[in-house]
Amino acid sequence: MQNLNTMQALAVLALPVLFAITVHEAAHGWMARRLGDATAMMLGRVTLNPLKHVDPIGTILVPVIFFSFLHFLFGWAKPVPVNWRNLRNPRRDMVLVALAGPGANLIMAVFWALATQLGVALFDTFEWMAMPLIFMGSAGVWINSILMVLNLLPILPLDGGRVLAGLLPPRLGWNFSRLEPYGLFIVIGLLIAGLLEYIFLAVVWIIEVLPASDVVKTVLQIQ
Repeated sequence: MQNLNTMQALAVLALPVLFAITVHEAAHGWMARRLGDATAMMLGRVTLNPLKHVDPIGTILVPVIFFSFLHFLFGWAKPVPVNWRNLRNPRRDMVLVALAGPGANLIMAVFWALATQLGVALFDTFEWMAMPLIFMGSAGVWINSILMVLNLLPILPLDGGRVLAGLLPPRLGWNFSRLEPYGLFIVIGLLIAGLLEYIFLAVVWIIEVLPASDVVKTVLQIQ
């Protein structure tokens, strides 16, 4: 997206970002409902309506600031409430609920990859339709891949932290969970220190080596 200005880039990113966040959060609630906890369902959080998941600061203000000044997307949505006491097997089921979010991002990355391929296939005939598909599809693959990897980091309150807490022996898991109030600060600290860059570079490298990436680059270079 190096050929787009900030406003064009934000327009391209808006739909993939909203879907990435919305489906991620809805997946947590959907999995919790299947495992016995209807809290999110009763609060209307098992929905694809983004307004139910948007946090004014974490979903709008912070991402816009980060992207405008640092050319990097960072933010969060309202967490889906899960009452672990209602789950049939709390320790196991909390792990499954946590994994549902990154799993949804993986599925969406595949969906956006297919949308990109469709755009490439339509490029010669319907360029007006192909270019939005290519730009948004490429953005969707990147956003969902990075969001999936970021959320799998073993830091609470990220999903990876909840997975680790559920897999640790009960006493160690409880001690680890006490770090949750400091988790967001740890993630921001790692981001500012540049340590997360290596993880994101690994994701970028994996995407770059996918066969479709060469086709997309060729099409974008035509513009």
